[in-house]
Amino acid sequence: MEKFARLISVAPFFLLLCLPFSLAGHDYGQALSKSILFFEAQRSGYLPHDQRVTWRSNSGLNDGKASGVDLVGGYYDAGDNVKFGLPMAFTVTMMSWSIIEYGKQLGSSGELGHAMKAVKWGSDYLIKAHPQPDVLYGEVASTHFPTSPRFFKPTCMAKINML
Repeated sequence: MEKFARLISVAPFFLLLCLPFSLAGHDYGQALSKSILFFEAQRSGYLPHDQRVTWRSNSGLNDGKASGVDLVGGYYDAGDNVKFGLPMAFTVTMMSWSIIEYGKQLGSSGELGHAMKAVKWGSDYLIKAHPQPDVLYGEVASTHFPTSPRFFKPTCMAKINML
């Protein structure tokens, strides 16, 4: 029993020694690039010409129109193509913080510009979602496509009035 206890107490040390070898097989630069690319795939609105996700096209072009407000833009939350303000605000905040903390590393990996565009895309939408001092649009969704486990292409949302 004593030998087993000694082995258990030494096991974390050996795991720590092996950790760099197990991490060496992963391309963290590629993981970072794909993470930022994911946000481009989740964009709503008129997509920019430098959009790297070429299979996507404009979507949600009438968001807010029924209420007389321009809510085009921002990020979709999931396959249901709803734009939730609070998760988006949190995401933009964390991305901004990451740029502040790790901007040098993002720059050396070639992703700083993409990360800054991602923050701006979300921030521009959040500014639109706060058109008056006492008004904040927190969720943009369509009654035509209720939240369900079904996936809807964002381009299906291009002509639907949402709010």
